[in-house]
Amino acid sequence: MLAGVAARLGCAVAVCGAVLAGCTSGGDASRGPAAGTAAQGAASARPSPTAVVDVDPAKVPTTAAGAAALIRDVLAQPSAFGPDAVRRSPYESDPRRWAVLGDDCVWRQRALPKDVLASLTRHYEIPASGGRGPLTLSAVVTVHRTAEQADWENAEVLEEMLRCPSQLLRSGEVLTDLNDVPNALGDSGNDYADDTLTETGAYTSDRLGGPHPYVWEQTRIGPVTVAVSAKGAKGWSRTDLFDRLRDPHTRMRTELRREIERDAPDRTGSPSASGSAVTKGGRR
Repeated sequence: MLAGVAARLGCAVAVCGAVLAGCTSGGDASRGPAAGTAAQGAASARPSPTAVVDVDPAKVPTTAAGAAALIRDVLAQPSAFGPDAVRRSPYESDPRRWAVLGDDCVWRQRALPKDVLASLTRHYEIPASGGRGPLTLSAVVTVHRTAEQADWENAEVLEEMLRCPSQLLRSGEVLTDLNDVPNALGDSGNDYADDTLTETGAYTSDRLGGPHPYVWEQTRIGPVTVAVSAKGAKGWSRTDLFDRLRDPHTRMRTELRREIERDAPDRTGSPSASGSAVTKGGRR
């Protein structure tokens, strides 16, 4: 559905590039839908079909509790980022809130919008060693009520970059020179998600100096978005950041597909491995 994202990007360019009026915001961990899109998405009673995965509506959460359970099954553990990765404090975000980019290009925590069933971010770190500073990492999974609403989340990332190429994460931490590259299914090697989005830029902080490389990668499969990010430090290249994010991002996408994909017909009459994986945790 990234063709739809591209169309919305064109709208965002026209609006945000001119006067910024009418542009709404999402969040740096799980960007929310543009104003008015919740009503559009609400017209669909269940997630839309997805091209990359045959989503089983019976396995897609319809409640906040079910969505939270799915998220915890999918979210990466620190070891996914490497044997030297550890939890940061706080390790998990408040599941009742997410980050929203204001008109002043400052990120703030706000209550989840109605179109989002659940969203959770985990924070990790590669401690400083061998002349390198600490590498700050995160992973986030967001479950929307519909695939259309999740599609808008990706569109919002693009809109945010256009209107705020410089963003204040929190006091003393700034992102600059942001650039986003979206790809629909079938574009540039994307054969694993309905939409993908890669954001790169520079990260500067009072504690770590800079500018250092910054990377955000997000994919959408049906009504769910999965994202990972890395904020660099001394001694880390952009390639290093991509390398650290590759495995956890792939693992989360793979686990998500197992959880929500329709079971293949069992021609042998025996329980399938994929079926047992999907029903793990007894959700829904």
